[in-house]
Amino acid sequence: MADLSTIPPSGTAAVPEASTPARSGGAVSSRRFELPPRTPLAEQTGHTLPSLVRLMQRLLGPDGCPWDRAQTFASLRRYVLEEACEVMDAIDKGEPSALADELGDLLLQVIFLAELGRSAHGFGPDDVVRGICEKLVRRHPHVFEDVQLADAEAVTRQWEVIKAKERPTPRDLLDRVPRSLPALERARRIGKEVERVGFDWPDASGSRAKVQEELAEVDAAVASGDPREIESELGDLLFAVVNLSRHHGVDPSRALQQTNERFSRRFAHVEQRVRQDHGDWPRDAEARPTQGIGLEQLDAYWNEAKASSKTEAP
Repeated sequence: MADLSTIPPSGTAAVPEASTPARSGGAVSSRRFELPPRTPLAEQTGHTLPSLVRLMQRLLGPDGCPWDRAQTFASLRRYVLEEACEVMDAIDKGEPSALADELGDLLLQVIFLAELGRSAHGFGPDDVVRGICEKLVRRHPHVFEDVQLADAEAVTRQWEVIKAKERPTPRDLLDRVPRSLPALERARRIGKEVERVGFDWPDASGSRAKVQEELAEVDAAVASGDPREIESELGDLLFAVVNLSRHHGVDPSRALQQTNERFSRRFAHVEQRVRQDHGDWPRDAEARPTQGIGLEQLDAYWNEAKASSKTEAP
């Protein structure tokens, strides 16, 4: 989730359980916010969601939080992404309690944006909820109407047909792919969309040959020494690798994330061995880790990590 430790965060410190009451003419005005009661799981119906709306209204009110009141759609954009990534991390770790916490942070962003919409853009949280409810009912006629579908694949096809009919004019094919997606996922989605209309290799051999072609073009760009050309050709190579992954049914983002995790675990072993044998990394004048331990020695530590993880992919 977003690191809000250095700013007045709406998700962590905005609910004062006990604050000093203000006194005016002998009367006591409480600034407390009443938290919703804990509810047994079997009895939960979502009835506490309005509490978050009220809390957000309080934070954005005249006597609310200056940081919250200064936010805009644009300023919250990065928090939406960060919170969504934290949700994904919790899912990957298989930690239900962490997932519940991160879902709360993500839900906060939804309500925050909806309340900002109320103040200047002509919609509010109830419009958001009604809109998604209408959409789900409309796109599930096999649940809410007398429509019979054989399986999940048929449901997906029907969903796409209904979705297309909702727009008065057809969109360009790649307009279906959000531009703000992480680059690897956007590349995968682009390939998937153009595959629909036959703009694709018939099998994985074509995408594999394309990788080889793009790699040769990277070599030529490197030989030219032109930074822009190198960047362009590396981008083409990455795009080709994503297509190769798609043809083999591999999610490229997940594959790269697994490699990141595997590398991080192995390098943690390297650092541990460095501290055992050398005390620590060599340090520069500003006490930052620097070079000084030979690559041959570091490779030996790395190979130890690989040997101790026999069940890992190489």
